[in-house]
Amino acid sequence: MYGSPALKLGDRMIACIASNKSAEPGTLVLRTTFEQRDVMIAEEPETYYLKPHYETFPVVLVRLRRVTRDAMNDLLAGAFRVVSDDAAKKKRPASRRGTSRS
Repeated sequence: MYGSPALKLGDRMIACIASNKSAEPGTLVLRTTFEQRDVMIAEEPETYYLKPHYETFPVVLVRLRRVTRDAMNDLLAGAFRVVSDDAAKKKRPASRRGTSRS
């Protein structure tokens, strides 16, 4: 993720070319949620996978040779929503996030 070409929203990564040596060549690192990642890997393990280096990040690894253009459009739109939602949550005042100050 560091030093490789990336698609970002502000300073938040949406997708980038996998640069860690544990990832297969031709892999995209795509932002998602931990829950969605598990579903994607379970449903299509030939397209989506994970390596230990990436386990602690809310990302999934995508084999580019296996993903269709329509699926990629959906994946990028979903990643954009995840990043946008995260940014919006961080901008809201604490009282509006459901937490209280003591």
